[in-house]
Amino acid sequence: MSNAEDTAGATQHRNVRRVVAALEAAGHHTNITVLPARVHTAALAAEAQGVDVGAIANSLVFTLDDEPVLILTSGGHRVDTELVGRGLGGRLKRASADVVRASTGQPIGGVAPLGHPSPVRTYVDRALEQYPEIWAAAGHPNTVFPTNYQQLLRLTGGQAIEVC
Repeated sequence: MSNAEDTAGATQHRNVRRVVAALEAAGHHTNITVLPARVHTAALAAEAQGVDVGAIANSLVFTLDDEPVLILTSGGHRVDTELVGRGLGGRLKRASADVVRASTGQPIGGVAPLGHPSPVRTYVDRALEQYPEIWAAAGHPNTVFPTNYQQLLRLTGGQAIEVC
């Protein structure tokens, strides 16, 4: 599939529709932005949006003692799995692509903070609070939506944590 086809069909993709439905159900705006190309990294998303990489909410799936958890981290951070695991009282490991897909229904590179088949325990990097606007994936590798830190906590039912 070409980038043009990706862009044209992105807003109609089932994952994006699920994210939009979840945003609407939460009373949040549904301003989905379709980027001209897939953005599999926070750096690429930041470049495409013309924002600081730290304003990108990276949606990363880990397992905490075999339970999938979603950590929304500032694009400028790497999750310290030892630190976060200790803080959460377990062993934190990066999830496999299969676990990511099974727990979120979305592919790596497009995982949104919401719109999953069932709730995923979520943690939100406190570093995101410094940005008045945060951009998060919308369920497809070239879709994003704007939000802010407090909205992100509310939308996900997430708990604020330090990730590094």
